[in-house]
Amino acid sequence: MRRVRGRIAKPALRRSRRPDLSVTIAGIVMRNPVMTASGTFGYAQEFEPYLDLSRLGAIVVKTITLQPRAGARPARIVETPAGMLNAIGLQNVGLDAFIEEKLPYLRRLGPPIIVNIAGESIDDYYELAKRLSDQEGVRGIELNISCPNVADGLIFGCNATLAHRLVARVRQATTLPLIPKLSPNVTDVVEIARALEEGGADALSLINTLIGMAIDVRNRRPKIANVTGGLSGPAIRPIAVRMVWEVARAVKLPLIGMGGIMTAEDALEFLIAGATAIAVGTANFTSPSSAQHVIDGIEAYLIEHKFKRVTDLIGRLDLTGTSRDARVWSS
Repeated sequence: MRRVRGRIAKPALRRSRRPDLSVTIAGIVMRNPVMTASGTFGYAQEFEPYLDLSRLGAIVVKTITLQPRAGARPARIVETPAGMLNAIGLQNVGLDAFIEEKLPYLRRLGPPIIVNIAGESIDDYYELAKRLSDQEGVRGIELNISCPNVADGLIFGCNATLAHRLVARVRQATTLPLIPKLSPNVTDVVEIARALEEGGADALSLINTLIGMAIDVRNRRPKIANVTGGLSGPAIRPIAVRMVWEVARAVKLPLIGMGGIMTAEDALEFLIAGATAIAVGTANFTSPSSAQHVIDGIEAYLIEHKFKRVTDLIGRLDLTGTSRDARVWSS
C-alpha cells in the first residue's frame, strides 16, 4: 500500500470485487438485468442525450408492424394518480423503414437489441419474425400479444389456445429467442404463461398495461380519444409483482418483470419475486435517465447486502411467518 500524507491509503476497489450484474435470458447475455420497456423508449436514439445507452442490459424498441402506422388520434396520453393512461395505437415506422433507417444505429450501441412486434393475424407475426431473423444485430423478438386477431376479434394474449397457436407458428419462422409479453387483463395469467411455454416461448415479459379509463367531469367526455387506454406506472406495480411471482412458480422460463418500476428498489421487488431481468417503462417519461439510476441502485444494494452476483437474488423471496405453505421459495 502507498502512503498519502502520512497515512496508509486504501487500495482502489478492484473491478473483480464488484458484484456481477450479468444475466442471461434465453441465450441473450446481458451485462446487467435492466432493459427498456417497449413503447416507452422509441428507437433509443431519442434518449442518447440523457444516458449512456451502452450501459443498458438490453434495448427493447417500440412495437414494429409490417406496415407503417399513424396511430390513434389525440388525445393519446393522460396522467392518472400514480400512473399514466395511453392509447398510442402502435404508431411506428413499419418494418421496412425500421430495418433501413433505425436498425443501423441500434447495432452500434452495444447492448442486445430486442424487437417488439405486433400483427393483426398469426401470419403477420410469422412474416415479421421471419424477416427480422435475417437482420444482423437483432438478438430476440418480443411478441406483443395484447392485440386483437382480426379473424375472430379475440385478443391473442387473453386466450390460451390462441396464444399457444400464435407462438407455435412464429416458432417455425425463427431461431431467435421468442419472448411473448403477457397481458394482465386475464382471469388467470398462469394459464396463459403455461400455454406459451408449451407453444415454444423462450422467455416471458410481464406485464403489459391494464385497461383503464379517465373521464373529464367538466364536459363529461373521455380524456382519451380512444375512450379506454393502457394504464402504466407505479399504480400497477403491486399487480405486476404478484403476477411475476405467480408465473415464476408455474413455468421454467426466465421472466422479464415490468410495471411501474421507477427506482432500484422497485426493480429489486421483481427480481426477488422471480424475474431474471426487469424493464423500465413509464419512468422514462418522468426522468429519461431512470434506467441508468436503476442499474446503479441495484449494484449498490448488492454491495450493501454482500451479494456477489445479481443472480443470487433472483427468486429469494422469504416467506417465513406468512400463511404460505412454503417457507422460502428460490429459483
